[in-house]
Amino acid sequence: MVRRIELLERRGWVDEPKAADAVLGNAAPTRIALSTLLKEYEVERRTHLAKFSPDQLRRWRNGKKRAIANFKAVLGRNAYLEDLTRTDALDFREWWQDRVIGEGVQVATANKDIGNLNRMIRTLNRARRLGLEPIFAELRIEGEKYGSRAPYTVEFIQTKILADGALDGLNPEARRVIYVCAEIGLRPVEVVNLTKGAIRLDCDVPHVVVQAEGRVLKTDHSERHIPLVGVALEAMKMQPEGFPTYFDGSPALSATVNKFLSAHDLRPTDRHSLYSLRHTFEDRLTAVEAPEKILCYAMGHKYSRPKYGSPPSLEQLKGWLDKIAFRAPTSI
Repeated sequence: MVRRIELLERRGWVDEPKAADAVLGNAAPTRIALSTLLKEYEVERRTHLAKFSPDQLRRWRNGKKRAIANFKAVLGRNAYLEDLTRTDALDFREWWQDRVIGEGVQVATANKDIGNLNRMIRTLNRARRLGLEPIFAELRIEGEKYGSRAPYTVEFIQTKILADGALDGLNPEARRVIYVCAEIGLRPVEVVNLTKGAIRLDCDVPHVVVQAEGRVLKTDHSERHIPLVGVALEAMKMQPEGFPTYFDGSPALSATVNKFLSAHDLRPTDRHSLYSLRHTFEDRLTAVEAPEKILCYAMGHKYSRPKYGSPPSLEQLKGWLDKIAFRAPTSI
């Protein structure tokens, strides 16, 4: 305390109340407004966000921006966190319930906004020692439905999607992403973010390595090596350096492909999409009775048993993938 007083004297700040309060520890904590909530939240999550790619960071921010904007619209003002009440949070929940009933908005959309606000405020409350009440706790709206994508049948993929000329209207990169997803079940985001170093064509078992390079993977189990067989091998021979058009841009890829599939009657229902090819891949492995460890590893899923030994070898995986390989179209 003496050192602080001496500092005030040296700087000539003794008669300046704001400076004196700050140096002596009497200043009130900086208040956080909704307009700066996301910026402050990013500061607290900076370690987690450091590994995100630009597109991952953009998508991470978007939902939170929407939640804050909606909450401010309901409040009618740019409030400080310290001034918010449980009533404000309940009003926001009621606003979303009205939209669910009156506009047909999905319950999941409402719950995303509520959840995002809850996490941001809770994180800052804990990190900054604000002493706030958990105003958004236990406010999720009931009735949320979890719809899953429908898998294509194997016959549909072989006779329709992989038919000669069926995808000729697509640009080559998008077409080859479809071939890779269909054959070896990678997530579209995993395919478009393959780098030159992760594409191993000049070896005994050609393969790709799904790994975190300048981005984070969906789960820790997503990191894996997958042999290239059938139409996937032919497609990657044409893309030995990856997919520059869609690198770190999987939403654009999905939009382009799904629009094309819809326009060319390659989506039997609205529940079918590019991602459905991955679901079919799991069904194909199940049909040939692949061991659970092989299936989980190939899908990038968690294996339920304790983790012992090494992951499946490329040779093992190739043996199973060869059993389910598609016939490639004449034009790749």
